[in-house]
Amino acid sequence: MHGYVHVHVHVQNRYNQNHSKKGEQYMPLNRELLDILACPKCKGNIYLNDAKDGLVCDTCKLLYEIRDDIPIMLIEEAKSLET
Repeated sequence: MHGYVHVHVHVQNRYNQNHSKKGEQYMPLNRELLDILACPKCKGNIYLNDAKDGLVCDTCKLLYEIRDDIPIMLIEEAKSLET
């Protein structure tokens, strides 16, 4: 799993009751993980976007997608936020 960050997070039952589909469990990214992650390009701060489906670096204007609760922190897979 080159380039991926694998995270073990305790699942909150009340969150899963409201957001699970056919036995799948969904969970938000752990706050502690967000605090230690940095943009792989500039090493600057990143934050969870409003849709909660990606991490944003304002400096690089990049969005790092979150897939299956795993942030994809590969520069070549990041989406540009520039118009």
